[in-house]
Amino acid sequence: MSSLSRELVFLILQFLDEEKFKETVHKLEQESGFYFNMRYFEDLVTAGEWDEVEKYLSGFTKVDDNRYSMKIFFEIRKQKYLEALDRGDRAKAVDILVKDLKVFSAFNEELFKEITQLLTLENFRENEQLSKYGDTKSARGIMLAELKKLIEANPLFRDKLQFPTLKNSRLRTLINQSLNWQHQLCKNPRSNPDIKTLFVDHTCGPPNGARAPSPVTNPLMNAAVPKPGGFPPLGAHTAFPAAPTPIPTPLAGWMANPSPVPPHAAASTGPMGLGAPNNAAALLKRPRTPPSNSAAMDYQTADSEHVLKRARPFGISDEVNTLPVNILPVAYNSQSHGQSSYSSDDLPRNVLINLNQGSAVKSLDFHPVQQILLLVGTNMGDVMVWDLVSRERIATRNFKVWELGACSMPLQASLANDYTASINRVMWSPDGTLFGVAYSKHIVHIYSGPNDLRNHLEIEAHVGSVNDLAFSDPNKLCIVTCGEDRLIKVWDAATGVKQYTFEGHEAPVYSVCPHHKENIQFIFSTTTDGKIKAWLYDNMGSRVDYDAPGHSSTMMAYSADGSRLFSCGTNKEGESFLVEWNESEGTVKRAYHGLGKRSVGVVQFDTTRNRFLAAGDEFMVKFWDMDGVNLLTTIEADGGLPASPRIRFNKEGTLLAVSTSENGVKILANAEGVRLLRSPENRPFDASRVASAGVVKAPSISAFPAGSAVVGASIGDRTAPVAAMVGMNNDNRSLVDVKPRVDESLDKSKVWKLTEVNEASQCRSLRLPDTISAMRVSRLIYTNSGLAILALASNAVHKLWKWQRNDRNLTGKATASVVPQLWQPSSGIIMTNDLSDTNPEDAVSCFALSKNDSYVMSASGGKISLFNMMTFKTMTTFMAPPPAATFLAFHPQDNNIIAIGMEDSSIQIYNVRVDEVKTKLKGHQKRITGLAFSNALNVLVSSGADAQLCVWSMEGWEKLSHKYLQIPSGRAVTPLADTRVQFHQDQIHLLAVHETQIAIYEAPKLECLRQWVPQERGPITHATYSCDSQSIYVSFEDGSVSVLTASNLRLRCRINPSAYLSPNPSMRVYPVVIAAHPLEPTQFALGLTDGGVCVLEPLESEGQWGTPPPAENGAGTSTAAVATGTDQPQR
Repeated sequence: MSSLSRELVFLILQFLDEEKFKETVHKLEQESGFYFNMRYFEDLVTAGEWDEVEKYLSGFTKVDDNRYSMKIFFEIRKQKYLEALDRGDRAKAVDILVKDLKVFSAFNEELFKEITQLLTLENFRENEQLSKYGDTKSARGIMLAELKKLIEANPLFRDKLQFPTLKNSRLRTLINQSLNWQHQLCKNPRSNPDIKTLFVDHTCGPPNGARAPSPVTNPLMNAAVPKPGGFPPLGAHTAFPAAPTPIPTPLAGWMANPSPVPPHAAASTGPMGLGAPNNAAALLKRPRTPPSNSAAMDYQTADSEHVLKRARPFGISDEVNTLPVNILPVAYNSQSHGQSSYSSDDLPRNVLINLNQGSAVKSLDFHPVQQILLLVGTNMGDVMVWDLVSRERIATRNFKVWELGACSMPLQASLANDYTASINRVMWSPDGTLFGVAYSKHIVHIYSGPNDLRNHLEIEAHVGSVNDLAFSDPNKLCIVTCGEDRLIKVWDAATGVKQYTFEGHEAPVYSVCPHHKENIQFIFSTTTDGKIKAWLYDNMGSRVDYDAPGHSSTMMAYSADGSRLFSCGTNKEGESFLVEWNESEGTVKRAYHGLGKRSVGVVQFDTTRNRFLAAGDEFMVKFWDMDGVNLLTTIEADGGLPASPRIRFNKEGTLLAVSTSENGVKILANAEGVRLLRSPENRPFDASRVASAGVVKAPSISAFPAGSAVVGASIGDRTAPVAAMVGMNNDNRSLVDVKPRVDESLDKSKVWKLTEVNEASQCRSLRLPDTISAMRVSRLIYTNSGLAILALASNAVHKLWKWQRNDRNLTGKATASVVPQLWQPSSGIIMTNDLSDTNPEDAVSCFALSKNDSYVMSASGGKISLFNMMTFKTMTTFMAPPPAATFLAFHPQDNNIIAIGMEDSSIQIYNVRVDEVKTKLKGHQKRITGLAFSNALNVLVSSGADAQLCVWSMEGWEKLSHKYLQIPSGRAVTPLADTRVQFHQDQIHLLAVHETQIAIYEAPKLECLRQWVPQERGPITHATYSCDSQSIYVSFEDGSVSVLTASNLRLRCRINPSAYLSPNPSMRVYPVVIAAHPLEPTQFALGLTDGGVCVLEPLESEGQWGTPPPAENGAGTSTAAVATGTDQPQR
């Protein structure tokens, strides 16, 4: 086949894909053998459609083509065989063995015999090589990764794995160019050419002559006379330019006469026209009715519905701009928007603040008047208002139905089964005196605020999830909601009375976008199947009905001045689309490039300053200039962002809030934003300023800043409730989704040098005051609020230090700059564990703190005690030794369930409420020294003094996998050396700490990804992740502390004991335990052998512990790396 013929196949593939002929696309890929669609192949393998997998592969290779091909087919058939065995379907397994695997016996007879012998086993996992085979899903994933490597290495697939770079609708553009060329060759070119067919060449007939009949069976309807010039572009929904009359304000015409279309109105595939046709009534009910001033139809247009077999996505190819004939829609007539005063340097780029939410952030909104206030909603139903100056929560609300008895029976039944709900949307009203919360279960809450939150309205708005809400003001303040029940509803914001219900969507409504042009109020709505409708505030039905680009779940937003309309969405295939609309034509004016091809969840976006667009995608924030199509810049915000972060600008565009993978929010600022947060007039927050601001009409606020409109936004992907994590010190935190990213912004030309902190002047350190007898600190933890530190000494005594709020410490949080109080209740009680007959020096201490800091469960070799943290009273004791408890961890989903590691190497799953051991886990040979839950993986990981890691399912508590640490050769190991475990905030990567090493494993398979083995510092005593999981703090027996970059275990800072300890030659002091602040990533505390506790922070001028070394030699997370020294891990 010639090169041009090959290229034609690619053009046809693109056309078929754009038209959603999915099966035909893949059939042509296979039959032509020109393009191997890896994504389609992955989907087939993941779904286990083995016949289709081999059928698709057959278009590119056969079993015996080469060794790569043979290995590909073998892996597929082996997996099919093992799955049949796993199901217990022996007959099917025998059939696969004989028909599919027999062919490989000629190449490796011994292997075929071994495969055959699997039939004789009760469980094929008894075979040593298959002992690590997990479930079907994970096995397919592992095999798929291997197949991709084999395909990429196979020379038969060379040049077939990349689809050529083509502009959108390239085939349509070529046809369009051909038609223009044909028209130029006409002997008597007409000013209004009429295309009826593509089956024959175009010619213009004599001026008064009869036209030749078209070979098309169904003649296309004639349209009005167009502006002289040429043919229409062949975009999916693109019409001829309007006649050269002034274009009315978009939407004005068809809204001026909001009456239904008469039943005899003609139907066509005209543009998504929100412009004003001459006859406004013609564009009301029928979605395919063109404006009456539309000139002529493109070749797709027909007057019979069956000519168009499906709704086409709309859009204009970029290449149409180069055509010689004027066939484009009327140009968008507003380009300036006062944009020239801003540059990309004005974007908020610098991370100024890190806020910890405790659960995954789902929605963000800045206050429209007091821009230092941020409203946040999470997937656990928590609503918080943050004062960004003081960095404290000034208001918090948890999900709770105010009047359960007034709710519908379906809602009551749902709540009885599961009294939790995620937040899909939070939004301030335009004047900032109210805000709304949309939940995943029926309910919308409206609060008055922001400082003194009061319940204003509780509305059971929809059946199922309330997917979005927005404020609008058609004639009074209203709330617009949409939901899973396919409805849009409008409510009176003062009384909660329903004003309108809009019906007509055939799928759940994803987002709403209220707006107005002049005096016309309207609402856009979008659905999960990619439909867009527009509604007036009446009961006349939708005014338009079109497809979003790529049939994506889309949200729409106007620029701040309300003059430009944008949308961003992601379809089920993971393709994302960011576009600007030409409202007068209802077509895509501009499609922006740079979004990922396989987005995770729905990409979120925002606009600012009438100049910039931003979207959260591929673990970063991407920016575009509104007038360009290519990426302007990207920001990783120091890493730690989820795949599709939530983002939100403040009204002025000086601040940008970005959700993080570790259940937090980063505040990015430009120079103006820094001044805003540090301005004296913003300290502290003054609620009266918000109240007084309500007197004047404030600029509208919404999910997208709009100068004169309130606009809704999408809810993004729906995530499951987030897990809690038990850290090194039994620290329960709710965490989710982090992918470690390497900061590539460093100037690699500079020679990197390890930061050594040797003197007290090089950091901020504070030894906490202590009036109680000092004994070795065995356990140490910050409270979840970050306001206090709790220590457990080897003599079973607990000590609690609290920081007071004062002029020097406005937040009251733990800091090395202010001395805290060693706190005791007025009763003088000291929390002391039961010691039984245990020698305190031999006892193993452990404790776990409840999520709300109200209770601590603790043991020191005797019974387990439950203490009230407010009164220090002992609530109860239980589980007397032997065996003694050695580690405690709360279950992330039920505080009444505790995992208790025991001295006898067992793990007991204990229900406190019923005082019953539910099950006992056995797999270790020595005492348990660490426990960590991952709610994301639904597993418990245990570690023991036997240097072994075990993974247990939280469903049936069966052991899924286990692995021993790789102890470096030649290293002497203490017989009962502790092994601690802690999950990274993605709840997949696991930190393992042993006196010989720091290692990173990937759960649940426990593949070792990284290992750091120090040689010069003596044994490691403890280590922990920082609260953002970006750093690891490691303490040593020589008194030093090392700071590692978590993603690659590269050492970037060493803090020597001389920086925080007073010289004392007669006494050897070093840290036994280290704890990380739950909100401040650079702060940690050390528990010392002399009973002291020290808090350390970097200097304010530095802001961090050293600088990360260059990323070469250390980036990446997939390959195991080992360091045998104090330098960095090597690949």
